[in-house]
Amino acid sequence: MVLEKTVQAFLEDSRNIMNKSAISYLCGARSSAITGARVASPIVAAFALASFGAQAAHAGGVNAGTLIENTATATYEDGDGPQTVDSNTVVVRVDELLDVTVTSLDSGPIGTAPGEAILTYEVTNQGNGPEAYELTANPVVGGNDFDTTVVNIAVDTNGNGTYDPGVDEILTAPETTQVLEADEALTVFVIVTVPDGVTDGQASDVELTAEAVTGTGAPGTVFAGQGVDGGDAIVGTTGAEDSAVGSLIVGITTVDLTKSVVVVDPFGGDNAVPGSVATFTIVATVSGSGSVDDLVVTDAIPDGTTYSAETITLDDGDLTDASGDDAGEGSDADGIAVDLGTVAGGTVHTVTFDVTID
Repeated sequence: MVLEKTVQAFLEDSRNIMNKSAISYLCGARSSAITGARVASPIVAAFALASFGAQAAHAGGVNAGTLIENTATATYEDGDGPQTVDSNTVVVRVDELLDVTVTSLDSGPIGTAPGEAILTYEVTNQGNGPEAYELTANPVVGGNDFDTTVVNIAVDTNGNGTYDPGVDEILTAPETTQVLEADEALTVFVIVTVPDGVTDGQASDVELTAEAVTGTGAPGTVFAGQGVDGGDAIVGTTGAEDSAVGSLIVGITTVDLTKSVVVVDPFGGDNAVPGSVATFTIVATVSGSGSVDDLVVTDAIPDGTTYSAETITLDDGDLTDASGDDAGEGSDADGIAVDLGTVAGGTVHTVTFDVTID
């Protein structure tokens, strides 16, 4: 009949709106044969108010456990005049969708060397109900130049996006997050050890996987009675699990110093006699793909000589002897020092200064 077909069409639209998630029927539909009956338009408004007006929509749709209630109304005329009849109320409970995404929060490969390294990920509940996730870090990924050792998985307790030892919670096996609400994201740190013996430029990936504690499987898999308020939990399009890869690249940087001297005597020759000027040249060669910090070149004034004031140069540029004026500092008592700061691999810097043989 007209009413029966309208209710059936409404239920079909409800299924489409719920993204074809499984729904539980709490009350059956009743229909009546009414000749010439008209189904009132408030049915659409009532549905929209009950299903969406009171609940926020999330990545996984309407909140799990939401009850969608609807009553159809028909008006007609008979011998007694205008008449109105209501259908029974149909109640649909929204089941829980299990979906998750994992992403790497590192902007690119993290520079590393033998020792500890930290990789950062984000786990997001893409379902429509609360869910916890079991985490697994896999350091043995195809194509790795070397494999790290996973030490711990931690969560960003203070929410600052940086791993803070002693502050951020270390998860214990099986490493499981707290329950995340729909759309809630959690920052996760994977702490690994890079082995000795790695060489400059070698790379390694670490894969983090999150699996819904309720269960995983092919999309549409049903976990009966394990959803919100005793409803079903339904595996969504992600299979209720996801993975992301974080990357490390070895940046081993070394510094080599080479020192030489040129002597000019008072007679224009190169003999080392009293009064001769000796110019020392120090070449700092920084090799590797990484960088070094706080690189300072120092040299003592040799016994039997006197420092020639204001003779320090860096890459052919003059430096002063006074501390704090520039990168240089020099005196007869303390020798010379040139602060190069942070220096990238693949660069060369040259320092010179003069002394006079006593």
